[in-house]
Amino acid sequence: MPIISVPQEFNENDLYVDLRATLGLPLYLKIEGLNFAGSVKQKAAAEMVEAAEREGRLRPGSILVESSSGNLGVALSMIAASKGYGFLCVTDSRCNLATRQLMETFGARVHTVTEPDPETGFLGARIAHVQKLCDSDERYVWLNQYSNPNNWRAHHKHTAPAIARRFPDLDTLFVGAGTTGTLMGCARWFKEHRSDVRIVAVDSVGSVTFGAPPAPRMIPGLGAGVRPPLLDESFVDDVVLVPEPETVRTCHRLASRGFLVGGSTGTVVSGAASWLADRAATGTAVALSPDLGERYLDTIYQTNWLQGVYGPDVLEGPTAPLATATV
Repeated sequence: MPIISVPQEFNENDLYVDLRATLGLPLYLKIEGLNFAGSVKQKAAAEMVEAAEREGRLRPGSILVESSSGNLGVALSMIAASKGYGFLCVTDSRCNLATRQLMETFGARVHTVTEPDPETGFLGARIAHVQKLCDSDERYVWLNQYSNPNNWRAHHKHTAPAIARRFPDLDTLFVGAGTTGTLMGCARWFKEHRSDVRIVAVDSVGSVTFGAPPAPRMIPGLGAGVRPPLLDESFVDDVVLVPEPETVRTCHRLASRGFLVGGSTGTVVSGAASWLADRAATGTAVALSPDLGERYLDTIYQTNWLQGVYGPDVLEGPTAPLATATV
């Protein structure tokens, strides 16, 4: 193992779970939560911060501010603590308690938006608050994960090449869609270097990212109430939309076999399973797992929360049909 000086220098980038033994699914799950930030967002956070430093936007006395549903906020909290910057995360009421506590433990301030914008939802309300802060004090520096090209460049530089090295015979890659930074970085790299690989985006029902109607979503991570500026659908071959109860059931199936994963992972695995079954696919398939499950113990792994949000039979209910759209 390496010897490091700052937390962002460590990231385990080459661990995969073969889901044939666990779920009977011909899918390799790339685990992205093994770093000090606990998620795939560490890569994007580090890339965006380093770019802002090179450009002279970040300097001593600066205060980072970002809108985040959780994982990027944790990653930026960690990096800000390491580098000596202040950090303010603007999140909303769907952010897990453990995630807020992690950010505060790193020394960050957390502002929770409680009312969604009538048209753009919680995301729009969060962004409006960030813009207001930046207008009020020049010390605030907004990296803007939603339109910052260094978000996708981190995965173009690190994530996609790592997958290609491990799986030279890759046929299909499944990537969840949030800001679409991970999706776009991987999709761009494979279209440039391995155009035969099919890129399948996995999103949550209720997200407007790929043109579906908006609906309430309770699990943070994937999905958006505003179309992500980074998204270029020409790089995406297919899209699968997953209802949240399916996300929950998949998470619990994995946990019952010893793999505690986050909500985004449950969504991606559920979407991949549906896509592979519909096509009787037999080639090599990989899906990205953005984070692990400890931060979700008080939500998707908590019976009272689950039953209050989805009803008493959410874990025993039948498999819901997935709405699949082809780009």
